[in-house]
Amino acid sequence: MKDSSNNSINNQPVIGITMGDPAGIGPEVVVKALADPAVRRTAKFIIFGMHEQLTYAADKAEIEPFWGRYQHEKITADVPCKVVVADYDEFSVPSWIKGPSRAAGEASIKFCLDAIDAARADIIEAIVTAPISKTSWHLTGSKWPGHTEMLADRCKSPRYAMMFVAGPIKLALATIHHALFEVRHKFTIGCVFEPIDLLNTALKEYFSLANPKIGIAALNPHAGENGQFGDEEQRIISPAILLAQEQGINCLGPFPADTLFLRAVNGEFDAVVAMYHDQGMIPVKLLAFEKAVNITIGIPIIRTSPAHGTAFDIAGQDLANPAGMKSAITTAIQMATTKKCQRRAYSGQRIR
Repeated sequence: MKDSSNNSINNQPVIGITMGDPAGIGPEVVVKALADPAVRRTAKFIIFGMHEQLTYAADKAEIEPFWGRYQHEKITADVPCKVVVADYDEFSVPSWIKGPSRAAGEASIKFCLDAIDAARADIIEAIVTAPISKTSWHLTGSKWPGHTEMLADRCKSPRYAMMFVAGPIKLALATIHHALFEVRHKFTIGCVFEPIDLLNTALKEYFSLANPKIGIAALNPHAGENGQFGDEEQRIISPAILLAQEQGINCLGPFPADTLFLRAVNGEFDAVVAMYHDQGMIPVKLLAFEKAVNITIGIPIIRTSPAHGTAFDIAGQDLANPAGMKSAITTAIQMATTKKCQRRAYSGQRIR
């Protein structure tokens, strides 16, 4: 099958897209995002998913299928057309299921594992993951609670962090999925230093910022007011910042979180490190609810994802907005292109 949107595809990046939970909005947002000729024009795509669910989503949205179909075992680096579905027809998830299930969990886990293996084998240059259900994964007995942990484990990356791009803000999280009252038991100098270090590297490698300026959020109100409202700023955050500065990282703080994000939006900082999940996610969702992108940093492969969930309540109704998936795809393409250009430049320097 040929795609008239661009016939010169040989030098374009190959982007892998996992379909996510078959019972969620993943199939719909993948189809809708790639139905846009402007998106398809910029890369080649391999969808790791189920042809049946994708076709159903396309039919519901009145979109003519635009992809070739191959058995997932036969997918290679030689992508024969602009969009290929690596079909997992051995899985079956009934259309009436609109919630977590073991069957959907098994399928979405397999999509992700194969996409990771394809990225590590250089078959694809980046992975874009549609939303999965952590409950569905749990029902399978999976040792991974979600994408981030799976990616880090399969890539043997002990140091990793969640990064988000939301309009004018880029940020990373020091702690991720911990109950708020449990953060104190996970809060160490290392857990603050690592996202600063990883974010600095990602901004250089993927976003072409030679010397990014990173603002570090405080944990407590008013940055603790010299220990009046908690001493974590003095005991943990400031030593982590000092450690990063000693390694040449341009970072400053800790700053009260209620003003730091405004300063970043106004251009004072290239990125921010937030101390806990909702401290970072509230401004992300407020600034770019439909277009925010989640990026896993610290691993040797590129992975992006829309920063929203499976939305089981609207699945199969042609109501899902593909803006987040489009943003995740375009971010992955940009990151892959930047990485490739930097490798070529580095190779050229070595030859000279």
